[in-house]
Amino acid sequence: MRRQNDQKLGDVLKEWLEQSPIRAKIFQARIELIWRDKMGATINQYTTAINLVRKKLYLTVSSAPLRQELAFSREKIRDMINEELGERVVEEVVIN
Repeated sequence: MRRQNDQKLGDVLKEWLEQSPIRAKIFQARIELIWRDKMGATINQYTTAINLVRKKLYLTVSSAPLRQELAFSREKIRDMINEELGERVVEEVVIN
């Protein structure tokens, strides 16, 4: 006899992940990979920290001219990361 509440394992895991506190850490790791892949070696060399806190992405950059240039591209960075993630995870980008 088959149960009426059968669900696919993938659906159950996805539902659990959406409610789990580990979700933020998974997005943090994915954002770091996206940043490394999309921004290139030079920008990665000067990026010292990437942190996602309450839908704000904090980027710490050691080069003042690069920090200034990235500050002008905050919306572009936000849109690129959200597009790669497939959902709106980052609402604001803060460059330090």
